[in-house]
This record gives sequence, C-alpha cells and structure tokens, in this order.
Amino acid sequence: MRIRASVAVVTGALALSALAVPAAQASGSYGDTKVTKVVVDGDNKVQIGTSAAVTVKVSVTATDNSGIKGANSFELYGPGYGYASTGKPACTKVNTTTSTCTASVKIDPRTDYLSNKSAGTWYVDVWVDANDGDYNWKEKAGAFSFQRATKLTVNAAPEPVKKGKALTVTGALTRANWESLKYGAYGSQSVNLQFRKKSATAYTTLKTVKADAKGNLKTTTTATADGYYRFSYAGNSSSAAVSAAGDFVDVK
Repeated sequence: MRIRASVAVVTGALALSALAVPAAQASGSYGDTKVTKVVVDGDNKVQIGTSAAVTVKVSVTATDNSGIKGANSFELYGPGYGYASTGKPACTKVNTTTSTCTASVKIDPRTDYLSNKSAGTWYVDVWVDANDGDYNWKEKAGAFSFQRATKLTVNAAPEPVKKGKALTVTGALTRANWESLKYGAYGSQSVNLQFRKKSATAYTTLKTVKADAKGNLKTTTTATADGYYRFSYAGNSSSAAVSAAGDFVDVK
C-alpha cells in the first residue's frame, strides 16, 4: 500500500510510486454484471490517528445471472493525492447470482506519508468479473469519509456541588496532524455539552458550545442531580466524531 501524499515532496523510489497513480478511465461494463453495494469499514468512515496502523476493509456486492467469478483489487483515492490499493478480494456467494467480495489494505500514518489535505471524501473503484465473461468496471462505485482522528477532554467543577448551583465545564478538542504525527488544536468547532443522570443509560444534550481558536471549551450549567457530564463532537467528512469520557459530579 502506498498513500500518494504530494509528488513535490517525495523523492527517489517513492517519487516513482507517487507518479504511478492509475490514469483515470471511464466506467464500463459488458453483459448484465452489476455492482449493487459498496461498504468501507462497516459504516463508510475511516479514522486515522498518529501512531497506529489501521486496516481498512472494503466489501463489494455484485450480481450476474451466471454468478460472480471474482474481482480485481479495489482502488481507493481522495484529495491531496491520497491513494491506496487493497489486496486481492475474496468472494463469498450470497446465492447463485450474487457474491460479496472483500479485501483490505493497511494504512500507517508513520510510514505512508499522509497529507492533511488527503482528509475528506474518498471513492472506491471496482472491477468485477462474472462466470460467463461479463464484467463491470465502475468508477466511484462507493464513497467514504477518510478522517483525521479527534480527541476530547472534559472537566466539571466544583465537585461536589450544591443542587441549583452553577457548574463550570471545560475541555479541549484536538485532532490528528498526519504531517507532524501529533495532535493539535481543532478550533472554532461546535461541540455539544451532554448530561447523563447516575441512574440513566443515555446522554441528553444540554447546549451547544463553540470552541475557541485553540480548541478550548468552557461553559456553565446548573447542577440538578448526580450524574456525568461530557462534551460530544459530531465530526465531519474530514474529522472523526468523538465523545469525551463522562466526568461524574456529586450533587449535594
């Protein structure tokens, strides 16, 4: 696997690899072979941090009246010269006409020269062959979000607190910088302050808070009952959703 980050900053053998991004081709097919579903990592979201390799799984479902013979390696690509190619897919029959083909590729931020510009919407190109010689070559057969991982912290004070008194809740939102391999401030984002009573199983949103330019969060709320406070960020196509671990507050 090789991520094409930026041809301008890659030298030597890697430069040759960077220039080897497959040329754009028009989608095409022969016969009645169809690609019906493409799923990446189960939810079409891939988040990459700064210190661990991630295995990305691609599942493609296809159909033909003669059945599916196999598939070529799936090609994944996005902005900022982002590119990856899976291994050879393994196809499993769903029924006599339909199969699901799966393959994976490992992406490591420490060795794959990821660019922050590569975060965003990525696409999957698929080539599937049928048993009777039919085929389907489909560009952008699927799409997924290739995201920079995020982190959130939270602290509610004072602890304990009297019922009806004000609580100050602070925290910070950061996200992975693939170029420095560190987490940095992610400012000016909207984050929800949420609360879960001690006896409850789900959080409810109390208010929406805007992080400052350095990703710092600060707000106040009224203490009503024992429970957990947390910040929760919904994410976007380039940055992953994240929720802080709840901070328990004892209300007297």
